[in-house]
Amino acid sequence: MSGLYRYLLPSRTPLLFLSYSVALAVSLLLAYELRFDFVVSGEWKALRFENILWIVPLKLFLLLVFGQFGGLLSYFRLPDFYRVFFALFIASLTLTVTWFVMGGNPIPPRGVILGDFIFSLILIGGFRIGLRVARERYFTGDRRKSKIQRRVAIVGGGDVGAATAADMLANRGLGMRPIIFLDDNREKWGKHIHGIKVLGRPDNMEAICQKFGIEEIIIAMPSAPARRIREIVDLAADINLKAEIVPSLAELTTGRIRASRVRPVEIEDLLGRETVQLESDNIRDMIANRRVLITGAGGSIGFELSRQVAFYGPDKLLILDRAEVQLFQAEQNLIEEDYESILLPFVADVQDEMRMREIIRQHRPQIVFHAAAHKHVTLMERQPVEAIKNNVLGTKLLADISMEFGVEKFVFISTDKAINPTNVMGATKRLAEKYIQAVNFVPDNRTNFLAVRFGNVLGSSGSVVPIFRKQIGLGGPVTVTHPEVERFFMTIPEAVGLVLQTATLGNGGEIFVLDMGEPIKILELAKQMIELSGFRPDADIEIKFIGLRPGEKLYEEIHRDEETLAETRHSRILRFLSESESIETMSAHFDWIRKNLDNGKCGNVNHCKELLKKYIPEYVPFLDD
Repeated sequence: MSGLYRYLLPSRTPLLFLSYSVALAVSLLLAYELRFDFVVSGEWKALRFENILWIVPLKLFLLLVFGQFGGLLSYFRLPDFYRVFFALFIASLTLTVTWFVMGGNPIPPRGVILGDFIFSLILIGGFRIGLRVARERYFTGDRRKSKIQRRVAIVGGGDVGAATAADMLANRGLGMRPIIFLDDNREKWGKHIHGIKVLGRPDNMEAICQKFGIEEIIIAMPSAPARRIREIVDLAADINLKAEIVPSLAELTTGRIRASRVRPVEIEDLLGRETVQLESDNIRDMIANRRVLITGAGGSIGFELSRQVAFYGPDKLLILDRAEVQLFQAEQNLIEEDYESILLPFVADVQDEMRMREIIRQHRPQIVFHAAAHKHVTLMERQPVEAIKNNVLGTKLLADISMEFGVEKFVFISTDKAINPTNVMGATKRLAEKYIQAVNFVPDNRTNFLAVRFGNVLGSSGSVVPIFRKQIGLGGPVTVTHPEVERFFMTIPEAVGLVLQTATLGNGGEIFVLDMGEPIKILELAKQMIELSGFRPDADIEIKFIGLRPGEKLYEEIHRDEETLAETRHSRILRFLSESESIETMSAHFDWIRKNLDNGKCGNVNHCKELLKKYIPEYVPFLDD
C-alpha cells in the first residue's frame, strides 16, 4: 500500500493527506459518541480506536482513487464535492454490506456508519471550502487595492449576473462589491442571489441606487436586446452613475473570459441586435476534419472567420494574407486560443498565380473563404486599377485554381455596395460576383461557388466607428458626411457567423444577403458615441458635416431591380435569384479588362471607371472633371 501511495501521491499533498486523516479519525470518533449518547463503554470503547486503523486508510484510498490528492488545496468546487461524496459514500456502503455479511462485530454499528459518513462529508468539505475562501478573500489579487470597494448594482439576475457577483465576492482585488441586484423578472424580486437581494426593476434605479449608495452599474445581460441596454445606460447616465457591461455571450462561452471582467459599454452593445441562432451542428459537419483556406486572414473579417472556423475543429486551417504584420498578429491570437496545431500561415498575394497554385496544390483545401480585398471606398476611387487587379482578377485567379484542384466549396465575401454601385469598390465586387456565378456552371465543375453580401461591420478596419473614436479622443470635431446618410451595420461575430451558416445553405451559383436589420443614421451613431464617452454632442464635442465623398450614397440598397429575393431555411439569410452570364462571355470580358490594364489604358481614372461600366451597366461612376 505504501508503494502505491508513493507512486500516486504528488509531492505537494502531505498536508492534504494529514488533514484528511485527522478529519476522518475525528468524524469516526464523533459518530461513536453520538451513537452511544456520549457514553461509549465496554468493548466499543476499544474497538473504535481499532476501527480507525483500517477504516481511515480505506477512505483515504477511495479519496485517492477519486482524484482528491491531485488537486490544489484551495481550489474546490461542485465537481470536487461530488467526488468526495462518492468516495465517502462507497466507503460507508462497503462498511454496511460488511456489517450484514459478518453479523455485526467487529464492524461499527449501522448508526455509527451513518454518522461517520455525515461527519466525514462535513469536515472534509468544510476544510476544503475554508481553504478556498481564505485564498479568494485574502490571498488573491492586490490586497492594497482590495481595501477600496466600489459599491455596485448588478443589472440582470440570471446565470451571468450570478457568476459576476460570485467572482466579485471571491476576488476583492477587483475593487467591486455587489450590493444589490436589479432585474426585469418580477418573480425574482425579494429573492437572494449569493446573499445579495434582488430589489426591483432597473427602471426604478434612481431611488434604489440612492438608498444603497451605489457608485456603479454593471449590466449582466449578454443576450438582452440592444434597445434595452441603451435604456439602462441612459437611466444610469441620468443619475450620474458609471455603467459597465459584462463580455458578450460569444466571449463568455469560450470559457476564456470571466463574467467579472467588465468593460465600458461600447457602441457595438447599443447597435447590436438579437443573438443570431446558428445551426451549429450543420456548420460543424461542414468544417470538422476538413482543410479550410481563408484569404485576407489578417483583416477584421478574415481573422474572425479564422477564429470561428477553428472553433469547429478543421483538420488544417490555412490562413493567408499579403500583409505580413497583420498575418503574424492573427497567427499569434489564434495560438493564444490553443489552435497552433491546426494552423498553417502563408504570406501570399491572391494575384500571384504561381504562389497560389502551389499552396492549393500542396495542401488541397476543401473549403475556401475568400475575404481578401481592397475595400476602402475613397482610396479605390483614386486608384481603380488596384481595385480591379485585387478584387476582380485576384478573385478570378483563385476561383479558377480552386476549380482546377477540386475545392468542394468556395465562398466569396462581397458587399452591399455591389448593389447598383456608385463607387469602384462596389463595381469591382459586383464584377467578381458575376464571375463566381458564371464559373459555377462550367461543365464538369465540382466546386460549389457562392457569394455572400453584407453591409458595414462595426469596428472593422476603416469603418466609421474607429474613426469616430479617434476623433472623440482628440477632442473633436467628429466628421459626418451628410446629416441624412444611412448605413446598415452588423457586428463582426454576427456577420461571420452568418457567413458560415450561409456556406451550409448554398448549392452553387447563388448570391446570399444577410439580414442587416434597419439602417442607422451615421449622425445618430456619432451622437451616441460622443455620449458614451461622457461628452455632449455639439456642446463638448463638435459634429462637423463635410459632404458626401466621391462614390458615396446617401442610402444603401438591399438588391438590384433585376434580382428577386427568396427565403432560405434560416430567417436571417436571403437568396438572390438572377440569371448568370456564360463563362465564355465573362472570360472575354476579363481578357479585355486585362488587355486594357497591360497596355496602360487604365492609367486614366475616368477611362478605367468607364471600362467597369461597360460590364456593369447599373454602375453609376463618379467621373473627375
